[in-house]
Amino acid sequence: MKGIVFTEFLALVEDKFGLEVVDEIIEKSELKSQGIYTSVGTYDFSEMLSLLKYLSEYTELSVDDLLLVYSEHFFSVLAASYPDLIKKYTGPIEMLSSIENHIHVEVQKIYPDAELPTFEVIEKSENHLIMIYKSSRAMHYFGLGLMNKTFEHFNSTATIKMEKIKEDGTEVKFLITKNS
Repeated sequence: MKGIVFTEFLALVEDKFGLEVVDEIIEKSELKSQGIYTSVGTYDFSEMLSLLKYLSEYTELSVDDLLLVYSEHFFSVLAASYPDLIKKYTGPIEMLSSIENHIHVEVQKIYPDAELPTFEVIEKSENHLIMIYKSSRAMHYFGLGLMNKTFEHFNSTATIKMEKIKEDGTEVKFLITKNS
């Protein structure tokens, strides 16, 4: 997993809960990296799971809820750092349906060894989108948060339902209906 995911996660934890909490979750996690990340480095996904586990214990929020909050923060970071990725789109359905064929292609140019999930578009219309998320990592709530922020970015809302295709969350169907 790319280091930017870790550095931004720890920045958010520090901002919301303080440096002491960052130190605590790093210490409890017993990380191979010792919690020392660079944005362009690559780190084991198990370290993120460990950090999330201990933050969940500290906050009494579920890992899924933490992933939602974090993904909304991460969207803002991406929008500020790579505005050209978003400027191309006129609406949220158009942008979300282009994840696989445009956005992930551009991400791979910046981070060639990034292991990205896949999003297969099953059905698309002006106000409706069905996509299948597939990943070796069950981070579908991270994807959900990014989708929510996409609609917010375009001053819109949506009803987004998730149906687990695989119980472990590595394959999930997103049913998206634009509200406004």
